[in-house]
Amino acid sequence: MSHASRTAPRICPLCEATCGLTLTIEGTTVTGARGDRDDIFSRGFICPKGASFGGLDADPDRLRVPLVRGDDGELREATWGEAFDLIAARIPDLVQAHGPQAVGVVLGNPNVHTMAGSLYPPLLLGALRTRNVFTASTLDQMPKHVSSGLLFGDAHAIPVPDLDRTDHLLLIGANPLESNGSLCTAPDFPGRLKALRRRGGTLTVIDPRRTRTARLADRHVAIRPGADALLLAALAHTLIDEKLADPGPLAEHLVGLDELAAALADFTPDTVAAACDVDADTITAIARELAAAPTAAVYGRIGSCTVEHGTLASWLVDVLNILTGNLDRPGGALFPLSATARAPRAAEPGTRHAAPGKGFALGRWSSRVSGHPEAKGELPIAALAEEIDTPGEGRIRALVVIAANPVLSAPDGDRLDAALADGLDFMVSVDPYLNETSRRADVVLPPPPPSQSAHFDFAFNSFAVHNQVRYTRAAVPLEAGRMDESEIHARLILAVSGMHGAPPSAVDDLAVDTALTRAGAPKELAAGLTGESGPARRLDLMLRLGPYGLTLERLLAHPHGIDLGPLKPRLTEVLRTRSGRVELLPEPIAADLPRLRRALGDRPAPLVLVGRRHLRSNNSWMHNVGSLTGGSNVCTLQIHPDDAARLGLADGDTARIESSGGGIEAPAEITDTVRSGVVSLPHGWGHSRPGTRLSVAAAHPGANVNQLLDGTLLDPLSGTAVLNAIAVSVTPAR
Repeated sequence: MSHASRTAPRICPLCEATCGLTLTIEGTTVTGARGDRDDIFSRGFICPKGASFGGLDADPDRLRVPLVRGDDGELREATWGEAFDLIAARIPDLVQAHGPQAVGVVLGNPNVHTMAGSLYPPLLLGALRTRNVFTASTLDQMPKHVSSGLLFGDAHAIPVPDLDRTDHLLLIGANPLESNGSLCTAPDFPGRLKALRRRGGTLTVIDPRRTRTARLADRHVAIRPGADALLLAALAHTLIDEKLADPGPLAEHLVGLDELAAALADFTPDTVAAACDVDADTITAIARELAAAPTAAVYGRIGSCTVEHGTLASWLVDVLNILTGNLDRPGGALFPLSATARAPRAAEPGTRHAAPGKGFALGRWSSRVSGHPEAKGELPIAALAEEIDTPGEGRIRALVVIAANPVLSAPDGDRLDAALADGLDFMVSVDPYLNETSRRADVVLPPPPPSQSAHFDFAFNSFAVHNQVRYTRAAVPLEAGRMDESEIHARLILAVSGMHGAPPSAVDDLAVDTALTRAGAPKELAAGLTGESGPARRLDLMLRLGPYGLTLERLLAHPHGIDLGPLKPRLTEVLRTRSGRVELLPEPIAADLPRLRRALGDRPAPLVLVGRRHLRSNNSWMHNVGSLTGGSNVCTLQIHPDDAARLGLADGDTARIESSGGGIEAPAEITDTVRSGVVSLPHGWGHSRPGTRLSVAAAHPGANVNQLLDGTLLDPLSGTAVLNAIAVSVTPAR
């Protein structure tokens, strides 16, 4: 029986760009996806991931019903009732016997791409009362959260480049033409960079690879991997030393400028040149260009975060924006204001300054085994395995894993895999796939495909380069036998908290009541909330309490979004430091600078490894979509021709790569897009473990680059695993 074709709008949930899509639907099947030209933010832009929405949505390998591990040790299909009954029977008992720290929670990157994944995990953590929280942030962005917390008093106060108005953009460790942007939500990043060039602006890219982004640049600097903080420190030193630093109106909101100058005195261009493999004249020229530009923005991402000095590099990015007077001004780096943001803070009475806040603290507790300090309430995910497999009081005995695959994404997946298999009493995984991690679970709870869920970007609107708000309803109804993702989360919270059997709405009612109390709003407001579900009601409340006074009803009347205007200066609204000022040289940063000075004398390894992004992938979670495989989306070891000749490797040969955590093999791809002394492997591959149900990924497994790491090398301030600038040896495979 044929079904008439129809269309529906949908915000793409497959990367941080949050592009608007127009889905073509026949019956309940998504048969096509194109860019939504009426979307107020993306204006019709689409990338290969968005175009493959239908293929991902209908992937036959997606789980449709829960899986429960039977007495024979095998996973079998079960009812939703059986699954939650088992969780309710096991986790509360473990907590009763061993305390709340016996449970660990792992949150993966896809959580921020769904409404439920954004709204419910904080409630789960509150119910469990565990400090053993691990997320993808310590494989990615935690250095930026820590540096922002120390500078501004709020780990979520992350300024983004004003892409559409800047005259000069300096990118370090970022490749937005492949990543589509990160901590900088910008549909059509390529078009925005080209527009910068067309209006006479300048693009500088600092990257050891000649990426697609670097090819657009006016200046590409092929830095030695891992030296980002040294180069940035030299740029800041030059601005101060040559009296080019001019914070302008920011000056009255700063403390520590003189101390900063003294702390950076040793990082001259001549001093850092050898360590960065960038000549001093180039460093000086970049600093002068930044200072001379009418407006400028410095933006650093994962390549400068997942290194030994990731937090220092993230801090120095904003130091440069401050010294050039470009923080909090149009064309520079600004703080977005999302429609669901908490109300802006008022200035200190009688002044233009921010009122003192609570500030940001590190190390409020530490991990049990290695004593890693927490950052933003999280422990390093690289420490997860030892927290499970090391005997003793406080050992993690149960694990709740939500949309995460740390066996592939974290260091030393072999150890973690063994720990999950042999060291846990119980494990729950909320995941649509039976992947390398969820295959070890005792209960797997699969959320429905994205077409069957409403969508709102709570996280990414806080990093958007233009203030806007968009909401899309589910494009197709929930399939029979499925459970909505929000209900899965709500029932999980009830099951672990001893409230198993209560209606899922109880979780949302509690969240609404708590939000009203914190906002000092009348409880009667709850009765007027609209929405067909708990998450929709909670969104309606957040919009009403937010800075624009919007409602869900108004959003529904604008299916392509509401333009809330360009970014505006609002520094005093976001500052939450104890001083009420931007604290330029926080004590933890000052204490870590001697480690950076020692790096000036380090002897570089002959060969180091860096990662790379693929436009048709997002970490490990899109390798099972056939239309996205092949082409450039392959797991190869990129190596410079000179290094390949020295090592006796020909293009296509199998190379053996070894480092502290072990060895892997991958095909060699000889290319001069990587500088000599550097090899590159992408992240998220290694789909060769038995017991998964990922037929497409298993046919193109690739190698798990994180198996090269033993997990001991971390950025000490943020606990972020060092994934880039890793010393490796490469030989032809035998």
